[in-house]
Amino acid sequence: MNLDSKYGIYFVGIGGIGMSALARWFKRRGKFVAGYDRTETPLTHLLQEEGIEVSYEDFSSSIPEKITDEPKASLVVFTPAIPSDSEILNYFKDHKYTLRKRSEVLGSITKQGFTIAVAGTHGKTTTSGLIAHILKENNQNMVAFLGGILQGYETNLVINEKSGQSLNIVVEADEYDRSFLTLSPDIEVVTAVDPDHLDIYGKFSEMQKGFSDFINKLKNKGTLIIYKGLYEKIIPGERPDIKVMEYGLSHIPIRAENIRLEKEEVRFDYYSPAESIENIPLSLPGFHNIENAIAAITVCLRMGIDGSAIKAALSSFRGIKRRFEYILYTDNLVFIDDYAHHPEEIKALLSSIRAIYEGHKITALFQPHLYTRTRDFAAEFAEALDLADEVLLMDIYPAREKPIKGIGPEMILEKMHIEKKSLCSKVDVIEELDERDLDILVTIGAGDIDQLVGPIKILLSTKYEISEN
Repeated sequence: MNLDSKYGIYFVGIGGIGMSALARWFKRRGKFVAGYDRTETPLTHLLQEEGIEVSYEDFSSSIPEKITDEPKASLVVFTPAIPSDSEILNYFKDHKYTLRKRSEVLGSITKQGFTIAVAGTHGKTTTSGLIAHILKENNQNMVAFLGGILQGYETNLVINEKSGQSLNIVVEADEYDRSFLTLSPDIEVVTAVDPDHLDIYGKFSEMQKGFSDFINKLKNKGTLIIYKGLYEKIIPGERPDIKVMEYGLSHIPIRAENIRLEKEEVRFDYYSPAESIENIPLSLPGFHNIENAIAAITVCLRMGIDGSAIKAALSSFRGIKRRFEYILYTDNLVFIDDYAHHPEEIKALLSSIRAIYEGHKITALFQPHLYTRTRDFAAEFAEALDLADEVLLMDIYPAREKPIKGIGPEMILEKMHIEKKSLCSKVDVIEELDERDLDILVTIGAGDIDQLVGPIKILLSTKYEISEN
């Protein structure tokens, strides 16, 4: 597909984190960009401020004339999350527009340069963000399409364009709907492969096959950087033409040593048979984030960036919004917000908080994401949440799904073993937290729980007399 031949680009579901990055990419290339999303969010407001037209009504009459008047010169990008009965989507189908899934468009872009694709059921956003930051800090010709907002950049599209140089493209490779199979990577990272998206894959073995197919998309003489033990579990078949590099926290040739956990920072040494880097600072607490950093360092060393330059870049990395993000940090109260929505992510998050704040009471407010995920992993969610001292469970955020009879947060609650656990509706969260004596509060989830972060911060700042610095 020749993307340059299209003048207008319309996004159906423009407010999605992956869709909005593509919208920004096309806007920077001088295209007319517009889109629809059902919900106004801070992200859609930012897109509008950047000159992108966004409508919030699913009516074909809301489509700009620059798109309706030029069907052959327009490209329509959509996400699988859009309902099949969408009026706007069906208008474009009926009028024979060129329609492409987001993943297909991203796949076309990756053919234009040297591509680093980061996949995994968790860890891919932070890892791809780390790689993007290191490349930009080292003045590489690059663009990164991220699945989160990079702190300090306040965007999910990181660009450092330099004429006359080969373009390095960093992409977050999404396993949902097998989207990552459209990519053409020169380097792949696989951070984790845990059961998820069973509404798409049916069973875990099919998901493993999806990752196997992803590895087989790696170009000849490419590099696979994969978390220890995963290669044997995925079984991608014989690839003597690629270099496989395994990494982990310990007991592996590429690893972290001398880990020192601190309140808002961690320090560690990077070690591989080829190179070691001592005393690396990382402003992302948690053992899982050290693993993400090891993968990112390995990628950048493979690309020829000097170890000391990588270390310097990591010292200024501020993290990804909603990934172990400190909202309030005082001697009397800590408030952390995190996007975790899979049992393994929650387990890693709460284990890290427990290690950093040993002896403190952890209160978790969790919003389950998707009915199918709650149904498939209720016991695993319960086990992970039991790492907190008290838990408030919100209603399920449905996202693209319709309710499933008999599936609710009660499924998780009844399997938990801690005593202090209860259900809490979204409208009652502020009142419920106001009545509690809090020590460490963590909000967890990938739905609209982020809309509560601001109001909770205001409540706690007043209640605990915390002033803004």
